[in-house]
Amino acid sequence: MRKTSAFTLIELLIVIAIIGILMSLLFPAAGSAIDAARKAQAKNDVTQIASAIVAYETEYGKLPLPTKTTVDTALVNILAGIDTSTSNNSRGIVFLEVGARKPDIPGKGGKSGTNASGFVDPWGNVYQIVMDDDYNNRINVTAGKETAAGSDTITDLMKKVAVFNFSSSSADSKATNSFRRAVRSW
Repeated sequence: MRKTSAFTLIELLIVIAIIGILMSLLFPAAGSAIDAARKAQAKNDVTQIASAIVAYETEYGKLPLPTKTTVDTALVNILAGIDTSTSNNSRGIVFLEVGARKPDIPGKGGKSGTNASGFVDPWGNVYQIVMDDDYNNRINVTAGKETAAGSDTITDLMKKVAVFNFSSSSADSKATNSFRRAVRSW
Protein backbone atom coordinates (compact mmCIF):
# COMPACT_ATOMS: atom_id res chain seq x y z
CA MET A 1 0.00 0.00 0.00
CA ARG A 2 1.21 3.48 -0.94
CA LYS A 3 0.70 6.38 1.34
CA THR A 4 0.13 9.76 -0.29
CA SER A 5 0.37 13.07 1.51
CA ALA A 6 -1.86 15.06 -0.84
CA PHE A 7 -5.07 16.87 0.15
CA THR A 8 -8.38 15.43 -0.88
CA LEU A 9 -10.98 17.46 -2.71
CA ILE A 10 -13.19 17.53 0.38
CA GLU A 11 -10.38 18.94 2.53
CA LEU A 12 -9.68 21.70 0.00
CA LEU A 13 -13.36 22.65 -0.18
CA ILE A 14 -13.58 22.82 3.61
CA VAL A 15 -10.53 25.13 3.76
CA ILE A 16 -12.01 27.38 1.06
CA ALA A 17 -15.33 27.51 2.93
CA ILE A 18 -13.58 28.47 6.18
CA ILE A 19 -11.64 31.24 4.41
CA GLY A 20 -14.91 32.50 2.88
CA ILE A 21 -16.60 32.62 6.29
CA LEU A 22 -13.66 34.52 7.80
CA MET A 23 -13.67 37.03 4.92
CA SER A 24 -17.40 37.62 5.34
CA LEU A 25 -16.75 38.49 8.98
CA LEU A 26 -13.92 40.86 8.02
CA PHE A 27 -15.77 43.02 5.46
CA PRO A 28 -18.21 44.74 7.87
CA ALA A 29 -15.33 45.55 10.21
CA ALA A 30 -13.41 47.16 7.34
CA GLY A 31 -16.46 49.25 6.40
CA SER A 32 -16.83 50.44 9.98
CA ALA A 33 -13.15 51.40 10.10
CA ILE A 34 -13.49 53.42 6.88
CA ASP A 35 -16.58 55.21 8.24
CA ALA A 36 -14.76 55.97 11.50
CA ALA A 37 -11.82 57.40 9.55
CA ARG A 38 -14.14 59.61 7.50
CA LYS A 39 -15.86 60.87 10.65
CA ALA A 40 -12.47 61.63 12.25
CA GLN A 41 -11.45 63.57 9.13
CA ALA A 42 -14.72 65.53 9.21
CA LYS A 43 -14.24 66.34 12.91
CA ASN A 44 -10.73 67.58 12.15
CA ASP A 45 -12.07 69.71 9.27
CA VAL A 46 -14.80 71.44 11.30
CA THR A 47 -12.33 72.16 14.09
CA GLN A 48 -9.85 73.68 11.63
CA ILE A 49 -12.52 75.82 9.97
CA ALA A 50 -13.76 77.14 13.32
CA SER A 51 -10.19 77.86 14.48
CA ALA A 52 -9.39 79.64 11.21
CA ILE A 53 -12.43 81.91 11.55
CA VAL A 54 -11.61 82.75 15.17
CA ALA A 55 -7.99 83.50 14.16
CA TYR A 56 -9.26 85.72 11.34
CA GLU A 57 -11.52 87.57 13.77
CA THR A 58 -8.62 88.02 16.18
CA GLU A 59 -6.39 89.40 13.41
CA TYR A 60 -8.86 91.73 11.68
CA GLY A 61 -11.37 92.48 14.46
CA LYS A 62 -14.31 91.28 12.37
CA LEU A 63 -15.74 88.05 11.05
CA PRO A 64 -15.23 87.13 7.40
CA LEU A 65 -18.56 87.29 5.58
CA PRO A 66 -20.69 86.89 8.75
CA THR A 67 -23.93 86.17 6.88
CA LYS A 68 -22.60 82.98 5.28
CA THR A 69 -24.41 79.73 6.01
CA THR A 70 -22.04 77.41 4.14
CA VAL A 71 -18.29 77.18 3.82
CA ASP A 72 -18.41 78.10 0.15
CA THR A 73 -15.54 79.00 -2.19
CA ALA A 74 -15.65 82.73 -1.31
CA LEU A 75 -15.13 82.01 2.39
CA VAL A 76 -12.47 79.38 1.70
CA ASN A 77 -10.58 81.82 -0.56
CA ILE A 78 -10.61 84.48 2.16
CA LEU A 79 -9.39 82.07 4.86
CA ALA A 80 -6.78 80.55 2.55
CA GLY A 81 -5.35 83.98 1.70
CA ILE A 82 -6.21 83.62 -1.99
CA ASP A 83 -8.76 86.45 -2.27
CA THR A 84 -6.93 89.64 -1.29
CA SER A 85 -8.77 91.90 -3.75
CA THR A 86 -11.42 92.92 -1.25
CA SER A 87 -11.13 94.37 2.22
CA ASN A 88 -11.29 90.79 3.55
CA ASN A 89 -7.81 89.40 4.36
CA SER A 90 -6.00 92.21 2.56
CA ARG A 91 -2.67 90.96 3.96
CA GLY A 92 -3.13 87.51 2.43
CA ILE A 93 -2.66 85.62 5.72
CA VAL A 94 -3.27 81.88 5.41
CA PHE A 95 -5.68 80.88 8.16
CA LEU A 96 -6.82 77.63 6.55
CA GLU A 97 -4.91 75.23 4.34
CA VAL A 98 -7.11 72.96 2.29
CA GLY A 99 -6.55 71.06 -0.92
CA ALA A 100 -8.85 70.13 -3.74
CA ARG A 101 -11.16 67.21 -3.09
CA LYS A 102 -10.14 64.04 -4.82
CA PRO A 103 -12.98 62.51 -6.82
CA ASP A 104 -14.91 59.60 -5.46
CA ILE A 105 -13.37 56.23 -6.09
CA PRO A 106 -16.05 53.58 -6.71
CA GLY A 107 -16.40 51.49 -3.58
CA LYS A 108 -14.08 53.72 -1.54
CA GLY A 109 -15.72 57.13 -1.51
CA GLY A 110 -13.88 60.42 -1.48
CA LYS A 111 -11.89 62.64 0.83
CA SER A 112 -12.74 66.05 2.16
CA GLY A 113 -11.48 69.17 0.42
CA THR A 114 -12.67 71.91 -1.90
CA ASN A 115 -14.72 71.61 -5.05
CA ALA A 116 -16.85 74.05 -7.05
CA SER A 117 -19.36 74.30 -4.17
CA GLY A 118 -16.87 74.99 -1.38
CA PHE A 119 -15.30 72.92 1.40
CA VAL A 120 -16.95 69.50 1.46
CA ASP A 121 -16.88 66.65 3.96
CA PRO A 122 -15.72 63.12 3.05
CA TRP A 123 -19.28 62.25 1.94
CA GLY A 124 -19.47 65.19 -0.49
CA ASN A 125 -21.68 67.61 1.49
CA VAL A 126 -20.66 71.25 1.94
CA TYR A 127 -19.86 72.16 5.55
CA GLN A 128 -22.43 74.45 7.19
CA ILE A 129 -21.54 77.43 9.36
CA VAL A 130 -23.17 79.83 11.81
CA MET A 131 -21.25 82.93 12.94
CA ASP A 132 -21.93 85.39 15.75
CA ASP A 133 -22.75 88.35 13.49
CA ASP A 134 -24.05 90.53 16.34
CA TYR A 135 -20.93 89.89 18.50
CA ASN A 136 -22.77 88.87 21.67
CA ASN A 137 -20.91 85.50 21.90
CA ARG A 138 -24.15 83.57 21.45
CA ILE A 139 -25.40 81.74 18.39
CA ASN A 140 -28.44 79.65 17.54
CA VAL A 141 -27.76 76.53 15.52
CA THR A 142 -30.36 74.44 13.73
CA ALA A 143 -28.42 71.47 12.51
CA GLY A 144 -26.55 68.49 13.71
CA LYS A 145 -27.94 65.02 13.85
CA GLU A 146 -30.80 64.10 11.58
CA THR A 147 -33.41 61.97 13.23
CA ALA A 148 -36.85 60.80 12.27
CA ALA A 149 -38.22 63.85 14.09
CA GLY A 150 -35.98 66.26 12.13
CA SER A 151 -32.83 68.10 13.06
CA ASP A 152 -32.01 69.39 16.51
CA THR A 153 -31.88 73.07 17.42
CA ILE A 154 -29.44 74.54 19.90
CA THR A 155 -30.12 78.04 21.22
CA ASP A 156 -27.73 80.35 23.01
CA LEU A 157 -24.59 78.36 22.23
CA MET A 158 -21.76 80.42 23.70
CA LYS A 159 -19.43 80.41 20.68
CA LYS A 160 -18.25 82.81 18.01
CA VAL A 161 -18.62 80.25 15.26
CA ALA A 162 -20.18 76.83 14.80
CA VAL A 163 -19.24 74.55 11.92
CA PHE A 164 -20.99 71.28 11.18
CA ASN A 165 -21.87 68.91 8.40
CA PHE A 166 -25.41 68.12 7.47
CA SER A 167 -26.12 65.50 4.85
CA SER A 168 -29.18 66.29 2.81
CA SER A 169 -31.44 63.31 2.41
CA SER A 170 -31.89 63.95 -1.32
CA ALA A 171 -28.16 63.79 -2.08
CA ASP A 172 -27.31 61.11 0.42
CA SER A 173 -27.97 57.57 -0.74
CA LYS A 174 -27.83 56.36 2.87
CA ALA A 175 -30.00 59.10 4.37
CA THR A 176 -31.28 56.82 7.09
CA ASN A 177 -27.73 56.57 8.46
CA SER A 178 -26.85 60.25 7.99
CA PHE A 179 -27.22 60.95 11.73
CA ARG A 180 -24.16 58.76 12.23
CA ARG A 181 -22.21 61.12 9.98
CA ALA A 182 -23.10 64.27 11.91
CA VAL A 183 -20.00 66.14 13.07
CA ARG A 184 -19.88 69.41 15.03
CA SER A 185 -17.16 71.86 16.01
CA TRP A 186 -18.58 72.43 19.50
